[in-house]
Amino acid sequence: MKLYFKSRRNLLTIIFSVLFFIINIVNIIFNTPMIADQHWAQKIFYVHVPSAWVGFLSYFIVMIAGFMLLIKKNNLWDDVIVSAAEIGTFFMGLVLITGPIWARPIWGTFWIWEPRLTTTLILFLYFIGFFMFRSFGGNIERVRRQSAILGILAFINVPIIFLSVQFWEPEIQSHPQVEMANQPPEILYSFLFSLISFTIIFYVMLKYRIFLQRLKNY
Repeated sequence: MKLYFKSRRNLLTIIFSVLFFIINIVNIIFNTPMIADQHWAQKIFYVHVPSAWVGFLSYFIVMIAGFMLLIKKNNLWDDVIVSAAEIGTFFMGLVLITGPIWARPIWGTFWIWEPRLTTTLILFLYFIGFFMFRSFGGNIERVRRQSAILGILAFINVPIIFLSVQFWEPEIQSHPQVEMANQPPEILYSFLFSLISFTIIFYVMLKYRIFLQRLKNY
């Protein structure tokens, strides 16, 4: 690990991403506007949605790395699968935590079994099972190949979550449908800033996690 931090480039990237993230949090707390019927709950939006974006991006990388492992037969892609899956599951867990925090003052309850929440929970639990399989699946080469297939199949749920509002009837939808392009600049720009901040943090986390995984295996 010391070797990773000895790299000036790696160290500067980490410092930049942390400072950028701190600025983002400060901006969310002090500068983003209050919505009349949501108050402080609205500010969770700037963490909840970017967390979902990073989770989906992570699982997209899992899928791509899964295809590459099956095609190239190079176990280095397995390190990417494991690293991206761990980070994606962390952020999807954050989605499932921040969502109910927002829902309690808005819906009057922490959880409603509506399509987007339910499909998100299914994806999260799928990857919990994924890691259990990684731990107890037996032969490492077989586990790597089958993990790649599981990661590819898991991504099917991502567009289902994203498009759930189109798949199911409006009567059973509770999630607010926010058109960001129609939002005032103070909301839109803060949201985009947060999205960029989370993406940078994701990049740093993924790069470091892959480094640790390869250090462990090789």
